[in-house]
Order: sequence, then structure tokens, then C-alpha cells
Amino acid sequence: MTAPFSTTPPLPVVRLMPKANARAIRHGAPWVYANELVTDRRTKGLAPGAIALLEDSLRQPLGVVTVNPVSKIIARVLDSDPEAVIDQDWMARRLRRALALRDRLFDAPYYRLVHAEADGFPGVIIDRFGDTVVIQPNAAWSEALIEPLTAALIEVTGAKNVLKNASGRTRALEGLDDVSAVLAGDAPDAPVPVPMNGATYMADLTGGQKTGIFYDQRPNHAFVASLARGARVLDVFSHVGGFGLAAIAGGAASVLCVDGSAPALNLAAEGADAMGVSDRMTTRQGDAFDVLTQLRAEGAEFDVVVCDPPAFAPAKPAVEAGLRAYERIARLAAPLVADGGILGLCSCSHAADMTQFRTASIRGIGRAGRRPSLIHSGSAGPDHPQLPQLAESGYLKSLFFHL
Repeated sequence: MTAPFSTTPPLPVVRLMPKANARAIRHGAPWVYANELVTDRRTKGLAPGAIALLEDSLRQPLGVVTVNPVSKIIARVLDSDPEAVIDQDWMARRLRRALALRDRLFDAPYYRLVHAEADGFPGVIIDRFGDTVVIQPNAAWSEALIEPLTAALIEVTGAKNVLKNASGRTRALEGLDDVSAVLAGDAPDAPVPVPMNGATYMADLTGGQKTGIFYDQRPNHAFVASLARGARVLDVFSHVGGFGLAAIAGGAASVLCVDGSAPALNLAAEGADAMGVSDRMTTRQGDAFDVLTQLRAEGAEFDVVVCDPPAFAPAKPAVEAGLRAYERIARLAAPLVADGGILGLCSCSHAADMTQFRTASIRGIGRAGRRPSLIHSGSAGPDHPQLPQLAESGYLKSLFFHL
């Protein structure tokens, strides 16, 4: 797809309103909202994803941005240098910097290579699976410039296959379609084995959730593995066996994985089979709230219980309902934990902060009649860096309680 606009100077100019906080942009804030920008006819006429020069209300340059008139986030900062040219070379330089960090962190090429704004690619997610990479171009500029982005990825990583995953919820907010594609090479014809924390996960890169696996929980998986020797473990909302397979790698005696998706549970079972530990894993498909209730009625008991649900509060309007759901999960899960056992609760809702999530979790545990002590809290791994000026980048929260 060829960009319907120029990426080289002279660029169209967009300007902040006098009330907008230009200082925040100068200090690294990455977004400009629609009510902060002068939206005259020329600005409204820019193609979604167009590259422009951002100025403050006094016409002083702030940097190069991408503009999308149909999005509430009307501008995203690409580069603070007003002379920057957003081309393949620019992308390759940023990808090399991102790759250098991952090479220091990991000994195998299985990780999140680009975590959006924090890696200098606003709205872009790139996960690596050996010689295959999966891009989620969730901002219009990356969709329009997908060809040079793909070429830069191949240049920097040597990847043989580049896939585009268009399932991201935010794409609709950018006016983008949901059509995935193979951008280079071939799509794998079978799940890809991914080694993490001594476990083997099976990632469906074309039909699974998001890019096929959730790398963000890696350090939290490792913490559960450290607790798991000889333990009976319950992994709720397990997806492809995230906490469960890590627990088995850590020496768990048995693991029950619960999820609403049969394909995800099949992949969890395939991972256990690849590890040669199928005899220690069982799966149970169903609504997590229902299964937790059923397990209580059955008198089930576990030494470690972990609940890692989808985002119950994906945006501010859903925060109150989301917090009630997190409280309910804690209330249903706590009775299943043996005395002296561990309960792990996770949230990927950026709209609910850690304090709110912790309060909801403790309330739920208390209403179950259990007395918790917090022994560990966690966040996403270092391949999911946080941009300090963007609270949304610190979305993942995990709490582990001794009951």
C-alpha cells in the first residue's frame, strides 16, 4: 500500500490551540487530542495517517506528527526533530534500537520487538516468533506506510515471514479495517512453538488472539513457576496455558487450565504434550465465573490459583463495572485456595489503576472470608517498556496473595 501523502519536507502544518499544553509535548507527551488542535478545513482534509509538522499556537515547531482527522487522538508524535523524514531508514534506526534492547534481555528471538509509543512507533505492536514477525498496525500512519515498515523489519531482523494482524480493537477507532494479511514470506501452517520460562507454548499466529501469544506475562509466569514445585495449580482464563505450563515447568504436581475457548485449550494441551507432561495437565472449557462456582461445589482445592482475565475495564466508562467483575473473580477464586496457598490476580485494564485493582481484589478476598497478605506485585516484562508520559502503556498489573 503506497502512502497517499508525502513523508518528506515541506510537510503540511497543523497547529495547537492556545489552550493546549505545548510544554507537555516538548516534555515527551505523545498524543494530541482533537480538542487541542486547530481543525480548519485543511487539517480536516488530510488523509488519515498523513505526516505533518506540529507547531504550537505561536507557530514554533514541536516536531513531526501523524494526523488522523477521524480519530479522537488526532495527532501522534513521531519525532521531536521537525526536519525528520519518516521513511524506511527512519524506521530501521528505531527498530535497531528496539532490537538491541531485546538482544540484551533475551537469549532467543521470542519477544515483543516493538511496544508502540515506548519504542518510538505510535500505535504499532510487533511480536517476534523466531524468523516470523507479526505486526499490529493499530494507527493509520503505520497502515499507510506498511510497505517500508515491512522492508525495515526484514532488513533489521532478517525475518523470513511478516504477517499483519488486523484484529486490534483500536483499529476501528482509527477508521481501519480488520483484514489481516501476509506481508512477506508465508504464514505458518501450524502453531509455532515458543520457549519461555522452561515451558513450550504453542502460538497460533493466524487464528489466535492478538498476535498469538501474550509475552507480557513472562515475569509473572516465572514467579508462579518459582512457587509451583509439588503444587496443585489452577490457571483460570488460561488462554494457551500461560501460567499453567510455566507452573508445570516449575515442578507442579498437577495443573487445571480453564478457558472459554476450546482452540486455546487445545493449544495448551499441545504445549504440555510438546513438553512431555500431558499427564500433569487437564483442561476444562467454560465460563470462568461458572467454572469457579462449580469447582467450589465440587470441593476442589488448589495450592496455587491464578486468574488472568481479559480487560474488564478497557475504557473509563467501564471502570466501575470492571472493578466489580475483578472483585467477583477474587471472591469466587479465594475459597478454592488451600490454607497457606497462593492466589494470583491479574488485570490488563489500563483504565483501572493499581490502587483501584488492589482494592477490588482485597475486597473480594475478604468477602470470601479469607485473610490475605500481599507477597508480590508485578507488571509487564521489559520487552513491554512503559512511556512515563503515557499512563496507558503501564496497563498490566498482577497481585499475589498468601491466604
